[in-house]
Amino acid sequence: MKTFKIGGVHPPEYKISEKQPIEVLSLPETVSIPLAQHLGVPAVPVVKKGDKVKTGQLIAKGEAFISANIHSSATGTVSKIDDVIDDSGYRKKAVIIKVENEQWEDGIDTSDNLIKECNLTQEDIVNKVNQMGIVGMGGATFPSHVKLQVPKGKKAEYLLINGVECEPYLTSDHRLMLEKSHELMVGITIQMKALGVDKAIIGVENNKPDALEKLSKLAKEFKGITVEPLKVKYPQGAEKQLIKALVNREVPSGKLPIEVGCVVHNVGTSFAVYEAVQKNKPLIERVVTVTGSNVKKPSNFLTRIGTPVISLIEASGGLLPNTGKVISGGPMMGKALNDLNVPVTKGTSGILVISDYEAQRVSLQNCIRCAKCVTICPMALEPYLLALISDKQRYEEAEENQIMDCMECGSCHYICPSGRPLLDQIRVGKANVGKMIRERN
Repeated sequence: MKTFKIGGVHPPEYKISEKQPIEVLSLPETVSIPLAQHLGVPAVPVVKKGDKVKTGQLIAKGEAFISANIHSSATGTVSKIDDVIDDSGYRKKAVIIKVENEQWEDGIDTSDNLIKECNLTQEDIVNKVNQMGIVGMGGATFPSHVKLQVPKGKKAEYLLINGVECEPYLTSDHRLMLEKSHELMVGITIQMKALGVDKAIIGVENNKPDALEKLSKLAKEFKGITVEPLKVKYPQGAEKQLIKALVNREVPSGKLPIEVGCVVHNVGTSFAVYEAVQKNKPLIERVVTVTGSNVKKPSNFLTRIGTPVISLIEASGGLLPNTGKVISGGPMMGKALNDLNVPVTKGTSGILVISDYEAQRVSLQNCIRCAKCVTICPMALEPYLLALISDKQRYEEAEENQIMDCMECGSCHYICPSGRPLLDQIRVGKANVGKMIRERN
């Protein structure tokens, strides 16, 4: 069975919420919608305090090429534009809206009717995706309209759809593939049209046999779309690893997938593209998994952007007494939250609640030079070395050793028998090397 060849680990899957259907989460009293919930330049507000807004209305404009529009996820009154703490722990500018009786912006189709035919041109599709604020929903939040524009001199051959969801615990993509499979397929055909490609491959790990079966049957109705089962292996959902697994091509260091004729989109992004193009609906909500050993009722919620994390936890039964950490994302790449009022954003795939015992780190020991971190690194890097030279602030040396190729998957940290904070140190090194490169350029 197909997979990527270099490195990778097999953490326990813990997909305890995979059988829970998607539930619509009730709106909170207030939504806080960050202006920087995508890669690139933060959006610029086009509303002010006291303005009345409708659900789906544009409230902030992505004015740079790499940016994204932001829309109101609720009807109400803008109470203020202020800094709020996001899942990074930093304060970021957000539009805060007091929620009132729902009224949708004109032109948005909120029905469940499936619309298969898309008569828009390539340019119109890209413009619609841009207008509706669609971003990558696998975690990277890269503006989708940029990916759908193939640079001059390059040619897209494959659209690869990431249905892997290799991060332990998370099941939001799995449920989306089961419950919105027709819409997902139409979204894929729309992206194929925008890119001018005639081949799309949906990669799904074989721990989701129900999704594989359903999508494989449905794909027969859509020309050019195939479904490929993949061996379970983390981090197969990363772009470069998925490309290697599905089409056996390797993206060169520092380059993008288009260099090898590929464009990769997540299943959540593909569904959002369907809603944007066929329903005129902006990205104002997403499926979020709430899971973990310290959740009474593991669930998958369709959640409006800007909803505080505490609302999802309460809807899942609240925190158990011995809770040690609440994490935004999964256990491998997620970030521990220090405030449960942080808002759900376009990139929030899950909320993981774990016990005191699970939250404890392995006691820190000296590196024993076992080379396990080197063996499992999917980017063929030397994590022990990158961590060491980052800690010593030898950033030029870190750049020479390809620190910027690190995808921060956490495999090295997971496998280390000495409990070394490899990922923490490498993240600091990457931030400083990135700053150094920007200053140099």
